[in-house]
Amino acid sequence: MRRIALRAWVLCWLVLVWIFLWGTFSAANVVSGLAVALVITVLLPLPPVPVEGRIHLLSVLRLIATVAYYLVLSSVQVAWLAVKPGPPPLTAVLRAHLALKSDLVLALAVNIMNLTPGNIVLEIDQARRMIYVHVIDVGSDRALARFYRQVDQFQRLLIAAFERDADWRPSAHPVDAVEEEADK
Repeated sequence: MRRIALRAWVLCWLVLVWIFLWGTFSAANVVSGLAVALVITVLLPLPPVPVEGRIHLLSVLRLIATVAYYLVLSSVQVAWLAVKPGPPPLTAVLRAHLALKSDLVLALAVNIMNLTPGNIVLEIDQARRMIYVHVIDVGSDRALARFYRQVDQFQRLLIAAFERDADWRPSAHPVDAVEEEADK
C-alpha cells in the first residue's frame, strides 16, 4: 500500500511540475503531464531508498527552525564580511565527522550545510562519515568553535528527527550484500 501511495505521489508531483513548466492549467497539460510522468517512472525508475528509522514531527520542526535561524544568521554574517573594510576573511577547508547512520540523512546533512551561507561541502567520505567543508571566516578560535558547534547541533537534531536508536531498523545495503557474497 505504501509503495502505491508513493508512486501516486510521484506521478502527481511530476504532473504538477509539468503544468508549472507550461504555465497554464488545462486538460491537455494534465493529460500530457500524466503521460510524461508515466514514461519517466516506468522507463527511468529510481532505485528504492531505504527508510531505516521513523520521522519525529516535533524534532523535525525544531530542525527546520534551527536551520532557518542559521540561514538568517549566516546570511547577515556573510553580508557583513562582504562590506566591512579591511582585508578579506581567512578561509579554510575543515573536516567534520558525522555520526549519522543513514545515507539518506547524511545527504540531508550535506544539503543543510550547503544551504548555509559561508559553507560548502567539497567532499564526503561516506565510509568514514567525514565531510570536508570550505568555510569562510576561520580567522579566530571562536569562529572555528562556532562552525563545529553548528555541525554538532545539526547532527544532534538530525538524529533526534530521523535516527533515534529505539526506532532504528537498518536495512541491508547492496554494497554489504555484495561484500558478504565475496566473502563466501
